[in-house]
Amino acid sequence: MSVILSYKDVEVERAEKSVLKGVTFSLSKGEFHYLVGRVGSGKSSLLKSIYADVPLHSGSEAKVMDFDLLTLRKRQIPFLRRKIGIVFQDFQLLQDRSVNGNLRFVLRATGWKNKDEMEERIEEVLGMVGMANKSYKMPHELSGGEQQRIVIARALLNKPDLILADEPTGNLDPQTGYQIVTLLHKLSQQGHCVVMATHNLQLVEDFPGKVLRCEEKKLITG
Repeated sequence: MSVILSYKDVEVERAEKSVLKGVTFSLSKGEFHYLVGRVGSGKSSLLKSIYADVPLHSGSEAKVMDFDLLTLRKRQIPFLRRKIGIVFQDFQLLQDRSVNGNLRFVLRATGWKNKDEMEERIEEVLGMVGMANKSYKMPHELSGGEQQRIVIARALLNKPDLILADEPTGNLDPQTGYQIVTLLHKLSQQGHCVVMATHNLQLVEDFPGKVLRCEEKKLITG
């Protein structure tokens, strides 16, 4: 399998305090990883370090696809983020525009120009998440589960190899949460690498995957 992320002996800091030390792990296409640990154990910091929202303090190696996070310049960060799909717990949809408008905004911001190609891609990703008939809806007209499906569609727009989902079921009822995890597993089977942070250990039992655990400032793999 193709390796798309490699961390070796990495230290992650927030506000000049060490959050995780000696982090060593790799991710490959088509894998599904759970990221578990108590609140404050470093899960979100680790995910944010991958898309350069939290800078790395040190490390022997920290590569995400073709990007070296240890030497990454600010101007390269938008190009890194185009290759990563990010799914937030609180959706972060623009409330003043429709589903189509939200997705079009992201495509424009990431360099798409051709209107026909944009509409075709929007239709494609909405179909992938079972929301093909919702493009005209405003976010407030959608349920929490529907909004999260739109967020996953948004994450898929630029065909990322890596999808990072930070507590994607945290604001959803259990049944809807299961539907979202089923969708994320399906995406990993289609070749995307998915990393999902969660507190819900029942999901880990019901939908098997590799487990990464943040504990006592360390990342425990396997």
